[in-house]
Amino acid sequence: MPSKPAPIKKAAKKEPAKKEEKAPEPAPEVAPAPAEGEAAPAEAAPAEGEAPAAPPAEEPKAPTPPPADAAPTDEAAAPVAADQPATDAALPATEETPAAPAEAPVDAAAPATEETSAATKAPADAAAPVAEETPAAAAEAPADATTAPATEEAAPAADSEAPADAEAAEAPAPEEPKPPTPPPPPPKEPTSVPLDLFVEDKNDTSVTIIWSQPETVGPSGLDGYTIEVCKDGTEDWKAVNEDLQKSCRYVIKNQTTGDRLKIRVVAVNAGGRSPPVTLPEAVLVKEVADRPKVRLPRFLRQRYVAQVGAKINLTIPFTGKPKPVVTWTKNGQPLDTKRVNIRSTDRDSILFIRASERDDSGVYEMCVKVDDFEDKASLILQIVELPGPPASVKIVDTWGFNVALEWTPPTDNGNTEITGYTIQKADKKTGDWFTVLEHYHRLNATISDLIMGNTYKFRVFSENKCGISNDATVAKEEAKITKTGIEYKPPEYKEHDFTEPPKFTTSLNDRATTVGYSTKLLCSVRGCPKPKVTWMKNQMIIGDDPKFRQICVQGICSLEIRKPGNFDGGVYSCKAKNDHGEATVSCKLEVKQPAVADADKK
Repeated sequence: MPSKPAPIKKAAKKEPAKKEEKAPEPAPEVAPAPAEGEAAPAEAAPAEGEAPAAPPAEEPKAPTPPPADAAPTDEAAAPVAADQPATDAALPATEETPAAPAEAPVDAAAPATEETSAATKAPADAAAPVAEETPAAAAEAPADATTAPATEEAAPAADSEAPADAEAAEAPAPEEPKPPTPPPPPPKEPTSVPLDLFVEDKNDTSVTIIWSQPETVGPSGLDGYTIEVCKDGTEDWKAVNEDLQKSCRYVIKNQTTGDRLKIRVVAVNAGGRSPPVTLPEAVLVKEVADRPKVRLPRFLRQRYVAQVGAKINLTIPFTGKPKPVVTWTKNGQPLDTKRVNIRSTDRDSILFIRASERDDSGVYEMCVKVDDFEDKASLILQIVELPGPPASVKIVDTWGFNVALEWTPPTDNGNTEITGYTIQKADKKTGDWFTVLEHYHRLNATISDLIMGNTYKFRVFSENKCGISNDATVAKEEAKITKTGIEYKPPEYKEHDFTEPPKFTTSLNDRATTVGYSTKLLCSVRGCPKPKVTWMKNQMIIGDDPKFRQICVQGICSLEIRKPGNFDGGVYSCKAKNDHGEATVSCKLEVKQPAVADADKK
């Protein structure tokens, strides 16, 4: 049943007697019968002129907020109760006061006391409607003097009950649902140990250290680092930083020159201190004159390759004072002094191998150390040799004039990568091997242009940077190029007609000669069929005159006149004739007299 706490509290405190007038009315049924000689209950015979008790016929209505002037109503009810005299006939009022306690001093009021006890046990929610109807009940009560004592006695009782009624009116409203309680936070744990602690620098009074943060930090985070030191030979660790160090580098200052310090670093967070990381060796506080440094030559910064059996002589210079201590390792292990010789001076170190082998390949590391400082350099030595032959070679297919080959890489590559393959073929009739492909990178190939009817064998060589393998792998199968029924028809060509009439390509030139001096006339002619050449002098055929010599070779015609005389001059002609025609060329020959001296003339 809804209630308004504030108005109800005020009404309960000011009008406790009137509030109790509307209590439940089971009292007549519970009260016991009076004994003989005792006075009858007040309910049986009310006093004269006294109004009867209000009947409980009406059910309590829903609570309504009290008016703002409730206080004057209480004051009007109070005088009425005060003017009434106290009599034994006031029992009806006492019976209707359920809030009065059992200890109230009312004469001959035992039934009323029981009724009061029952009313005291009534639920608290009935108090609100009673308080609201209190003003009306007080107005209806008659001003009879017999009710005064009961009212006066009920008033203190009601006053004592006021706190209980206030508590009933202040019944807590239903509580709002609370949010679920969060789970307890996980326990805070320290970080893991810091990593990679080593000395970066040092001098006469300070040491600089660096490290890496822990691998596992955890949900608590990382607050910082504590750096602790103690002298070598003791365990008196002391922190050198007042505040937590945030960075992973710290300079330990104000140290004594010559002391040996053990140094460790601890990571700190809300979970506490982590396990410490400690330098493996104590640090000597001392200035380093010259730090060691390896001067690795440029050609050794990459892979150094040499063939099996070659002599290895590598010089690596370095610096550092005082003289650094030089150490060598191969693949992280000490060197085999039987295979590798090391000679070190104040300036360099020499690695010497008399005759290299493939087992000498690996990563060589040189370390130079001065006190706590060191420098390292690595070089890769690779000893290579010729590769082995391919693991297998086979003929995959044969068609027409072609053969398809496949092969697999060699099992031994000579300690270096394979750069190519060389394929050769051989005719079974001759057995001579001929290279078909070289520097070939793939693992299959097609060999073409083979001769029909021949049978071939094939082999493959491997190749790396050292050269071609000494042996080759020969395919077990043979490839036979079968003959096919092909009929050859030679092309028909029209015969060219080379016939032509004679034609002089070089004509005769006029000439002059002296009596007694032989001369020669030349010309050239062509024609098909070969023309017949005839020489003439002044249109007369010379014939077989021994004075003239006629020659005609490869179209070159010549006429030699032997020791001409005064009558051998004239016009000479050469005539060429065949079935298709003839041609003639001519020239003049002048024969002069020799010059005679004047003495001879006389």
